[in-house]
Amino acid sequence: MARILLIDPSETARRAMHGILARGDHKLAAVDNGSQAWKFLHENPGVDLIFTELKLTDGSALDLIKQLKADPLLRLLPVVLYTEHGDREAVRQAIALRVQNFLIKPYHDDDIFAEVDKAVADPWRDRHFEAEKSFCQLMGYTPADLRRMFGELETGLAGAREPLRKCAETTDVRKVSELTNPLKEEAETAGAWCLVESLQHVATIATEGRWAAWPAALETLEFCSLLLAGRRDPERDLAPGFSADANQEAGRNLTATEQDSWLAAPAEGRCPVQNLERLQRAIDALPGCPVISSAAASFQMVANGHPSCINPLMDLVARDPGLSAQMLIAANKAHPPAEEFDRIEDARLAVGQLGEQRLEQQARSLAVIEERVMDLPPFFNWPRYWTYQRGVARIAQVICRDLEFHSIEPAARAAGQLYDIGKLLLAHIHPGGFRAIMEHARRHHLPLREAEKLFLGCTTKQLGAHFADRFGLSRRFANVMRWIDDPAAATEDANLVAILSLARDLCRHNQVGASGDPSADQLKPIAETAEWAILRESVYPSFNLQKFEQEIHAQCGRLRTEFSGQQAGTVAQIMAGAAG
Repeated sequence: MARILLIDPSETARRAMHGILARGDHKLAAVDNGSQAWKFLHENPGVDLIFTELKLTDGSALDLIKQLKADPLLRLLPVVLYTEHGDREAVRQAIALRVQNFLIKPYHDDDIFAEVDKAVADPWRDRHFEAEKSFCQLMGYTPADLRRMFGELETGLAGAREPLRKCAETTDVRKVSELTNPLKEEAETAGAWCLVESLQHVATIATEGRWAAWPAALETLEFCSLLLAGRRDPERDLAPGFSADANQEAGRNLTATEQDSWLAAPAEGRCPVQNLERLQRAIDALPGCPVISSAAASFQMVANGHPSCINPLMDLVARDPGLSAQMLIAANKAHPPAEEFDRIEDARLAVGQLGEQRLEQQARSLAVIEERVMDLPPFFNWPRYWTYQRGVARIAQVICRDLEFHSIEPAARAAGQLYDIGKLLLAHIHPGGFRAIMEHARRHHLPLREAEKLFLGCTTKQLGAHFADRFGLSRRFANVMRWIDDPAAATEDANLVAILSLARDLCRHNQVGASGDPSADQLKPIAETAEWAILRESVYPSFNLQKFEQEIHAQCGRLRTEFSGQQAGTVAQIMAGAAG
């Protein structure tokens, strides 16, 4: 897990960055400008990487970077510059300042994770100290000896703090040397180069008579003391600014009253709290498919940024269930199909069909769900659910390839993203009710569909199927939503329904993300499932089911790694890498 500081006053940029980093289990803090960033960094030495917009409210990020590079400690902190438009002179200056990278907005998942990986592979704080193992071997120390020495340096710094402060009043350079030289020798003995350099910095300022810079120099020593404390005690929290997420807490409070009322309904005999007819009316009144706030922010950044290439927007939409549904709805409305089989089912194609002007219009009119509504720790949140949805889509695609259902492979992948949009609908219409149903199912270890029936008199799959019919999504997608819980009952698209049902069960069993269903039972052997009873009719008797089952479980493991941001690529690329 990395701790990232984003310097950008744009709320859209913050939501988009949070949505990406959360999928890799990274933490994000955000500030508006360089002065706020400087203050935050001195209070939070645990920051691993900075992402910053080039143009800030108090000037250019280049000014902040120059300030960082002049600092004896923060000069090593990696910085990635982002800007909406390339600027040759800014790029030249950034390169001269040795930033980690200079990138053009909008944010791309792979780029973000690559920069985080670079930063954590060689942590900047570690470069201020000798490597513990080799240094102890060289000097004959034990790790305990080294920690004791760091503690003594902390004590020495604390004792020198007030005398050093008074040196500015007397401009006593000799006294500065008397106070700093012994500490510098001890720091060299302990391999604490952060303190050696900081003390040298302090001595230089005194020697040159730059007493106006004295308070800032002493702040550097305070910061160094925090680094020493973190090195002495690895469990110490060096980033308290990341500990509390006020937005998440506000989100939980936002829906608490509604959630509590719904949770009390079973005991008070008020179930179902809603019914299918009322929910259908609420769905009919929606402007389109709800989209999670971080995904909506990413879409707005790209669609409103006049991108020169549409591929990033296609990728973004194809990876998100709400965006996929909404772009398919918009594309089929803009280009009404003559027949059902002419309906657009590919989200990437839908983006291409809409064009820049319509995409900007979509960005302005999205129905948004605050991501915090989906935050139900520790068992469910949006990043984990996003991972699960993508996993179902990808595993459905792999099943199609392995079983040679090539004609429905694209539809299977799209349906994997869309089949559970009923959850998004409920989270938008009744956020507290959504949370209450999830929590009730968890407390009582109920299948989620049973908890939904208790509170709603129907399931979210039924809500999704109604939405698909009402808003013009492909009939095949509606059929998957209608019968995925009971594939044997499917009267249309039985193979597609069975493939999606199997992919869903495989992802639940292998814990690819989190479905929100606490009662996902131990997966039966595929040969014993209702899904296989349908699919086996279309494969050769010689098909090696055991090998297929082993490989598909291995695929799930690789997807967990990929979606966490540790590895990127297509299923085929990951398979090839594993085979190699």
